[in-house]
Amino acid sequence: MRQILGDIFSMGRIQEFRAKVGGGQISFVQKDIWRCLAAEFLGTFLLVLIGCGSTVQIGARAPTVVDAALCFGLTVATLIIMIGHVSGCHINPAVTCAMLVTGKIKIIKALLYIVVQCVGAIVAIAVLKALSPPAVQNTDIGYMTLATGVTPLQGFGIEFLLTFVLVFVVFGVCDEHRNDVKGSGALTIGLALASLILYGGPLTGAGINPARALGPCVISGKFEDHWVYWLGPIGGGLVAAAIYQHVFRALRPDEVEAAEIMRDKKIREMEASKEHVNVNMNGNGSPVPSV
Repeated sequence: MRQILGDIFSMGRIQEFRAKVGGGQISFVQKDIWRCLAAEFLGTFLLVLIGCGSTVQIGARAPTVVDAALCFGLTVATLIIMIGHVSGCHINPAVTCAMLVTGKIKIIKALLYIVVQCVGAIVAIAVLKALSPPAVQNTDIGYMTLATGVTPLQGFGIEFLLTFVLVFVVFGVCDEHRNDVKGSGALTIGLALASLILYGGPLTGAGINPARALGPCVISGKFEDHWVYWLGPIGGGLVAAAIYQHVFRALRPDEVEAAEIMRDKKIREMEASKEHVNVNMNGNGSPVPSV
């Protein structure tokens, strides 16, 4: 009997652990997980291919930071419309980590997302290099370095700040309990990314996305200061997610109702306390009229 109870207890602990890490959500015979992973792969692949493609110099064409900002921003907005309904269109390990710490995605699914995002970025750079003219194939396409005079610590701070803003925008747009957000959420996120690249591009290359930074590094074999493009974005994303979730998120309907009940209760208590004070001040027991 003791053995049976022990087995039941162990099974309960196992089920609890599976629920925490999301094991119950992942079954490789299910179609949904493959659709999500395929969407994240395709989304990251297209983002890196098209975005980094806008930075390639061919002939007399000299791409500028404006080109990269508009290309990355508009591509992200387009991809959100394309695959947002399938996987949420993270296409960025920093966004996936932010969703993980706020409980919007489980551990196993988050790890799978990050793996396919990185693979998608690597394949994108390989394809972009193969499709480029011979003169361009000898260059490090999409590779980012810190600007002259920018230290790795400063680069970390810049990447942290850029991703903090982007993730904060993502959470604000995707807050299901807000009813004041008008217009296109996808375009809002895309334009936010474009503006961040306009600022950070000349300083760090504005990675804001560890997978986007990893692809060129793997293909070129160069990993100088690569930690900046992982720790900065992920750190900024985690902090932004935590602050928005605990300070700025819109209240759920039940929380609004609870807050209104508490407010009404406090008003009644204040009125009762005021009436009690007036009665005590009167001496004969009749309340004193308020002036």
